[in-house]
Amino acid sequence: QVQLVESGGGLVQAGGSLRLSCAASGSIFSRNAMGWYRQGPGKQREWVAIITTGGHTNYAGSVKGRFIISRDNAKSTVYLQMDSLKPEDTAVYYCNSVPSVPWGQGTQVTVSS
Repeated sequence: QVQLVESGGGLVQAGGSLRLSCAASGSIFSRNAMGWYRQGPGKQREWVAIITTGGHTNYAGSVKGRFIISRDNAKSTVYLQMDSLKPEDTAVYYCNSVPSVPWGQGTQVTVSS
């Protein structure tokens, strides 16, 4: 069974940076696109970024130009480099494959103003 373990979150001031990691167990990682999602306080979970097995990427408009998604297939790990962070980026961040598997615990990102 695939397990997803997110890490790298924390508290950062506005304008700062964080790099999130998501380690995936199982063989599904190498075959599927991987995405990052987030759920802010009182909000529904939303899609943030996606990367295909070939390395093609796409981003939600709210993060385009500030976030970069990447993947290391040898390590079954997907990353999210987050720069120029804003308070509205505060959320629990999750990764998942496409199609999805059971969600991990996520990692909390808090951006102070």
